[in-house]
Amino acid sequence: MFGPQRRSLWFWIFVGPFALGLALFTYVPLAWSVYLSFFDAHNTVTPTDFVGLGNYTSMLTDGAFLSSLGTFALFTLFIVPATYALSLALAVMVNRLRFAQAFFRSVFFLPTACSYVVAALIWKLSLFSGVRFGLANTVLGWFGADQTAWLSTTDPPWYWLVIVTIRLWLQAGFYMILFLAGLQRISPQLYEAAAVDGARTGWQTFRHITFPQLRATSVAVVLLLVINAFQAFDEFYNLLSDARGYPPYARPPLVYLYYTALGREQNLGLGSAGAVILALIIAVATVVQARWLGLGRKED
Repeated sequence: MFGPQRRSLWFWIFVGPFALGLALFTYVPLAWSVYLSFFDAHNTVTPTDFVGLGNYTSMLTDGAFLSSLGTFALFTLFIVPATYALSLALAVMVNRLRFAQAFFRSVFFLPTACSYVVAALIWKLSLFSGVRFGLANTVLGWFGADQTAWLSTTDPPWYWLVIVTIRLWLQAGFYMILFLAGLQRISPQLYEAAAVDGARTGWQTFRHITFPQLRATSVAVVLLLVINAFQAFDEFYNLLSDARGYPPYARPPLVYLYYTALGREQNLGLGSAGAVILALIIAVATVVQARWLGLGRKED
C-alpha cells in the first residue's frame, strides 16, 4: 500500500476516485443491463421472472428494431464518407497555410465544443425551420424556389440533409485535427525527393505521397466515425421529435431503445437486450474493420 516513497499511496489517492466513479457509473450499469436482458423487467430494475434468451429473440424478430438498424446503415453510408472527405480536405488546406494557421485550426475545431442538443435546436429553429421560415427557405425564396418542410418531408427525404449537415458541422473539426497530426508526421524529404523526380505538386503529390502516408490515421478515423454513427441519438431525437412523439421514419437504434425502455411500457428487459445486441454489433463491426483495414499492421 505504501511502497517505496509511498508512491502506491499517492497513486490510489489520485486515481482511486476516478476508478470508483468509472466502476459505479459505467461498469456496474453495463453489468446490470446484461442481467436485465435475461428477465421480464417491466417497470422494474429488480425483476424476478427469468425469460432466458426470450428478450433477444423478440428484438431480433422485431421489425421496428431491424428497421432502426437499417436507418443506422443508411446514416453511416452518408456520414462516414462525407465527414472523412471534408475533414481531410480541411486538414490539407489548413496545413498548407503560411499564416494564421492557428486561427483557422481553432475556427474549424470550435464546433466540436458545441452541445449536440444546442446545435440541433439551432438547425431546427433557425436554419431549417418550418415551411415559410428559416435561413434555408429564405435563401430558396430569393431564387423563386418552393419552400420546403425539411424535417417532415419524406418524399424526397429532405430530413437526411438536415441530419447529415449538423453532424458534419459538429465533428469535422475533430477529425481535421487528427488528419493534421498525421500530415505533420510526413517527412518533408519525401516531397523534396518527389520534386527531384519530376512529380507535380497538387493532386499527383497528394495521391502518391500524402494519402498513402495517412493510412494509419485514415484507419483510426473510419473506425471512430462508424462507432459514433452507431451511437447517434441527440441530433435525431432533438430534430425530429415533437409534442406528438417521434415519427416512424429515421429512427436509429438508440432512439428506438430509448422509447422501448423508457416509453409507455418501460420494458427494461427488451431495452437491455437491444442494447447488448447493439454493443455486440459495434464490437464485431470494429474488429472486422480493423482487420480489413489493417489496424496495427506494420507499415512498409
